[in-house]
Amino acid sequence: MDAILLQILNGLDKGSAYALIALGLTLIFGTLGVVNFAHGALFMIGAFCAVTLQKIFNLSYEVVDETQTDFLGNPLKVKTPYVESWFGPELGATIIDWSVPLAILFAIPIMLMVGYVMERGLIKHFYKRPHADQILVTFGLAIVLQEIIKYFFGANPIQTPPPEALSGSVDLGVAFGFDPNAIIYPIWRLVYFLFAVVIIGGVFSFLQFTTFGMVVRAGMADRETVGLLGINIDRRFTIMFGIAAAVAGLAGVMYGPLNPPNYHMGMDFLVLSFVVVVVGGMGSLPGAVLAGFLLGILESFASTTWATTTIPGINQIIIYLVAIIVLLTRPRGLMGRKGVMEE
Repeated sequence: MDAILLQILNGLDKGSAYALIALGLTLIFGTLGVVNFAHGALFMIGAFCAVTLQKIFNLSYEVVDETQTDFLGNPLKVKTPYVESWFGPELGATIIDWSVPLAILFAIPIMLMVGYVMERGLIKHFYKRPHADQILVTFGLAIVLQEIIKYFFGANPIQTPPPEALSGSVDLGVAFGFDPNAIIYPIWRLVYFLFAVVIIGGVFSFLQFTTFGMVVRAGMADRETVGLLGINIDRRFTIMFGIAAAVAGLAGVMYGPLNPPNYHMGMDFLVLSFVVVVVGGMGSLPGAVLAGFLLGILESFASTTWATTTIPGINQIIIYLVAIIVLLTRPRGLMGRKGVMEE
């Protein structure tokens, strides 16, 4: 039982990333009807927002430390981060240590701006074009963004460690009634799951309980009627595109300590996230979240030694097998609207 719970926890961890990216994809498809193959690049940009802030906090200058000498007795030059000189050694070191969580505040305005520029500058011209055109142009945009990141940050993964206080592990065995040390789990993975729950809950609450969200939901159901009421639904959909970009970016910020950011991480998640959206149901926000967590858990169980020994490579194809089964038996997905993908 403890092994089963451990795999479920691992699945919720990866499923959190799937759910957050799929949620943003579904927001864009549900509001604008655009198949956005650049959404994985937004996840990548968010991760590199954390990398950028970490580099900014670590900008240093050299000072001569008379208390330290080399083997010849000469004073050593010591690098001191500007943050520590401005805020003091203790507070400055704490700010550097917590650079990843602080990157959330750094990433939100950047991702909103990136989403706005992307939608206004390019994607709005493809609203009435076939989905094939949308896929080609957004996939091309994703490649361009990927190469820009590669040019400025290099091809190698960059470590973005979590705060020291959250870098260890916690014993969950006692909490679940097992023997001590039965389930030792990394703290940051739990933090990422809780963060995903908060973000998902915030998006759903915003759409459900605010006037803005209710208008957006109405526009998703019947765009023309909402427009005839004198509401500028296009402007609201542009804002939703920015929110979807911010959700993907924040997912990337917090994912960095789990998997060091690299320039192709967006592509790694893109295809899987589209599979999640299709399995959950095109345009269904609850379906995207549900499918994200379910497929994450299935992938976790498929990665166990027993599963990979019994069926070699099953961990690489399990998500696609589930997608095939769902589409054959229920073409609209788990929670898709009737008629979608069923013509």
